[in-house]
Amino acid sequence: MKLGRHFTVFGSAIFCVVVFSLYLMLDHLQLDHINNPSNGERFENGQLGILQDKIDHLERLLAENNKIIANIRDSVINLRPSVKDGRGFLEAGNESQVLVVPSAPLIVPIDLEDCQFSSQTYSKPEATELLHYFFDNPDGGVWKQGFDISYEENEWDDEPLQVIVVPHSHNDPGWLKTFDDYYRDQTQHILNNMVVKLHEDKRRKMIWSEISYFSKWWDNIDHQKKDAVKKLIERGQLEIATGGWVMPDEANTHYFALIDQLLEGHQWLERNLGVKPRTGWAVDPFGHSPTQAYLLKQAGLSNMLIQRVHYSVKKHFASQKTLEFFWRQNWDQQSSTDILCHMMPFYSYDVPHTCGPDPKICCQFDFKRLPGGRISCPWRVPPQAITDDNVQQRALMLLDQYRKKSKLYRTKVVLVPLGDDFRYTEAQEWDQQFNNYQKLFDYMNSHPELHVQAQFGTISDYFEILRKNVGMDKVGMSVGLSPFPVLSGDFFTYADRDDHYWSGYFTSRPFYKQLDRTLESHLRAAEILYSLAFASVQKFGKPNNYPAAENYKLLTAARRNLGLFQHHDAITGTGKDWVVVDYGTRLFHSILNLKRVIVSSAHWLVLDDKQTYTYDPANPLLQIDEVQPAQDALPRKTMVAFLRALVVYNPSEQTRTSVISIYVTTPHVHVLTAHGQLVNAQISAVWEDVTSVPPLGLAVYQLCKGAEPQSELAHYMFLKAGGDVSVTGTEHFRVSVPQEAVPVSMENPHLQLSISYTTGLLEVKQPTNSQLIKNHCVCCKHAYSHPSLSLSHTTRDIIKEETDLLLLSAAPFRGHHSGSSTLKLKEDGSKHSIKVEFLCYGTTSKKDKSGAYLFLPDGEAMKCSPSQPAVIRVTKGPVFSEVTTTFTHVTHTLRLYNIHGVNGQAVEISNSIDIRGEFNREIAMRITSDLNSKDRFFTDLNGFQVQPRRSMTKLPLQANFYPMTSMAYLEDSGRRLTLLTAQSLGATSLRSGQLEVIMDRRLNQDDNRGLGQGVLDNKITANSFRLLLELFNSRENTAPFSYPSLLSHISYMYLNHPFMPIVTSLDSTVLALAPYSPLSSPFPCDIHLVNLRTIQSQKEEGGPSEQAALILHRKGFDCSISTKNTGLLCRTTGGKVMLTKNGQFLSSLL
Repeated sequence: MKLGRHFTVFGSAIFCVVVFSLYLMLDHLQLDHINNPSNGERFENGQLGILQDKIDHLERLLAENNKIIANIRDSVINLRPSVKDGRGFLEAGNESQVLVVPSAPLIVPIDLEDCQFSSQTYSKPEATELLHYFFDNPDGGVWKQGFDISYEENEWDDEPLQVIVVPHSHNDPGWLKTFDDYYRDQTQHILNNMVVKLHEDKRRKMIWSEISYFSKWWDNIDHQKKDAVKKLIERGQLEIATGGWVMPDEANTHYFALIDQLLEGHQWLERNLGVKPRTGWAVDPFGHSPTQAYLLKQAGLSNMLIQRVHYSVKKHFASQKTLEFFWRQNWDQQSSTDILCHMMPFYSYDVPHTCGPDPKICCQFDFKRLPGGRISCPWRVPPQAITDDNVQQRALMLLDQYRKKSKLYRTKVVLVPLGDDFRYTEAQEWDQQFNNYQKLFDYMNSHPELHVQAQFGTISDYFEILRKNVGMDKVGMSVGLSPFPVLSGDFFTYADRDDHYWSGYFTSRPFYKQLDRTLESHLRAAEILYSLAFASVQKFGKPNNYPAAENYKLLTAARRNLGLFQHHDAITGTGKDWVVVDYGTRLFHSILNLKRVIVSSAHWLVLDDKQTYTYDPANPLLQIDEVQPAQDALPRKTMVAFLRALVVYNPSEQTRTSVISIYVTTPHVHVLTAHGQLVNAQISAVWEDVTSVPPLGLAVYQLCKGAEPQSELAHYMFLKAGGDVSVTGTEHFRVSVPQEAVPVSMENPHLQLSISYTTGLLEVKQPTNSQLIKNHCVCCKHAYSHPSLSLSHTTRDIIKEETDLLLLSAAPFRGHHSGSSTLKLKEDGSKHSIKVEFLCYGTTSKKDKSGAYLFLPDGEAMKCSPSQPAVIRVTKGPVFSEVTTTFTHVTHTLRLYNIHGVNGQAVEISNSIDIRGEFNREIAMRITSDLNSKDRFFTDLNGFQVQPRRSMTKLPLQANFYPMTSMAYLEDSGRRLTLLTAQSLGATSLRSGQLEVIMDRRLNQDDNRGLGQGVLDNKITANSFRLLLELFNSRENTAPFSYPSLLSHISYMYLNHPFMPIVTSLDSTVLALAPYSPLSSPFPCDIHLVNLRTIQSQKEEGGPSEQAALILHRKGFDCSISTKNTGLLCRTTGGKVMLTKNGQFLSSLL
């Protein structure tokens, strides 16, 4: 009997014993109640209790049974490496055989503790959820977007007003100039002058936030100046606020990159200055996310400041004196996530809008605008240099503004920022600002009848004085009631005036938003592989030439380039064209360099004999089979030669079943595992107009050429409504071009889709005579070039121990019958209506139009009018089936994977967008379903949490768009429809049952927010999505927050961290490659390995240290969504992960 059968019989026996015991125990329970009633009445009244007890006991036993079965599965998995020759379930022999993986459990075992988090009762009356107000914009007087402020002269008699003026200079790491040009022209001069001017007077202070600039400057100054900087920090004259590599955007950024840029900045500060930031400073991001607040809190910061919030929200908060509040995460039942937040009340962070409500007066105290300078006040009243003759009048004028501003807050401590973009470049400005303000402060402070104390300070100085004023400690809360409210929610979508909503930048330059996500995936993969390889090299001990120092330099550069792109004028797509090219070039080169790290690390890890390792960057042993020719081009697959080993890297922490695609030159090919077993594969054509690059798996394969193909060939059908289509060069494939209308559907083990034969989209239309498909051969548009080979494949852990395969069968195409359903769930046979369409927005005819920042449409979206009928290509195969439709501006692909794993649960949607010839056009994909979602929908924040939304018909259309970093979903009482995305885009739901995503924007004019140009550098952009329909088991949670399902968490991981195929450059017969796995078993389903990041050494050369930062994320998930037949090969464990040497994780590092 086969070894696999022993395991099967053993597991089945235990299962039968458990089930039989279950029924015996229930029967015994019932007999006990029947045979021993105290009286007849008690027996009758106790029947419901008996039934309830039986159900409860059954649930407990079923849960225990699930754990037993899961333990059996894990035991089988762990035993397999010990089987001789690593063959596991296979008998020895020469015949072709296929490995069979353990099937996923019918229902994913969920620890009850894991559900308590998401199903907890919500009771937090002191918290105020941030909801939309009816936004209007009446003239507020001197404070145009506010109201008149008055006060009594004696209000400060008992407690004087404390004024903290915080000098700052906001330095964008790229916007109108590149990062390097800004540094050369302005930033280095600001920092050089700072050292000199702060040392001239100990009362002067300054804050700085962008470590990207500070580190570049630090590397170019001498030791004497470095010592001077350290003295300024020790004396409290210079404060580093936030301490991130940049001041990041908070809408489009993923939390992986937010953490990474914060780590890079904080590690640099610790290594070079020995300081740790205490306060966050974010004056320019276009809206604010609670994710950033949470990360700052976790990084040890106690306070933060924000600025760009909708003007009506500011006005409302000012009227309620809630501009200072504790920002709490919406899932937090206690106060562990609270961070004290200060919201600036006025229009901007420049000097005219920071001293008080009247910008005409405040501008007169921006002494850089003194007559004769290069800038002046737009209100045409210039500043005056402070003299003995005018100091009284000017001090009282300024004090009036300070007092009015303080009336918007609950304490008698007022914050006054003093700065703007790239301020204090010249020494003269330092003297103008500090000397004149010091004279004003001296006058105020020397006149006790004014009841004011004014001084320069840092942002942390302000919060320390504020906390002391209200009886709080420096970092937390003292005993007693806080005067500040607790708020939860986010501050999107930002508007600075009228109906000017900044929802355009959620999508602007989507090509580079997608490139950012690609770099994130490569960086994470490289970090993990490098950490594992570096630890292995150190354990090996013998001399070798593994490039540890060189690879670490490449990693560090990639971290910093990724961090730089998180800047709020980079990932947002709001920079000048040449600045965008500079960002793109940095991302592009980092991806290339990370591939070097990945292949050199993988080479070391899979090499059986480490002593034979050689590092030759000119001729590497391993090569990734995908190349990107330039920073503005899409990646392309490369051809793979035969007799090559294929090493596939799985960067996820879970076992996964997926599909690998590689390009070969002939269909006469078959694939073998490392142990010679034949792999189930599909040979598909590669077409000139569409290149599909699906996710990849992990294994070691051999590509072998044969006389006849041993892999099944895909079949094709072409459709074109009302036109002609010709197909040539397909002698190896079966291709049909039907003459009559052919309804089309495709299916896999989980789903069945009905697809329009005229559009190739998810919709159903009945054929008419005018819509018949013709079969006349004319000029060929679809030319076959070379075959693509796809194989189904299961992987385990970060690097697979053995090759596991899943036997698949092709799903036939069937015509759609009656009804309008377009999606059928095979789990319960339910049918659901889902329609996909592409729409276009124009821009308003008003003076202010859409641009890089603003979305100002000319009304609701209209259907895009194609210039010619769509051409539809239908593919049928044993591994995947797909329908590709070519429209004028969009090439749209729907794909179903014919596998039982996670990837088979969702519809994969790929769109290639090209609007380079359009004028003021924005293209959107709208998904319309029969879900009764009403006006509610959900979008994620930074891939970290989900925020409930409400579509507001009283607001402009553009106000209802929100950032979608990882997903958006709709739900009703029984279903949830989730759209997962591989790039950040703007999304909304304007009607019940609809999801809409803006995929690209081409705008021919500036929107008057400083950029000075439109968005006309569009590229052919690839957008990738997955559409997931799930059923609720129950729906009782009424909390004002939501969680994704466990399946959507894993599906998103698979979408954004695809497998990486690595091809050997030598004949596989001369290589000795051994599988490598650092894990003994997969992680729990809800634990995500965010990163394994080697820490920089404290030595001067700054190479890798022997320490690594392990970052784990336990994800909350919605337990009310069914986990039946999800294909997940993992379970939850109550948040427990073994980290010991003999435990679950990374024994190779310990």
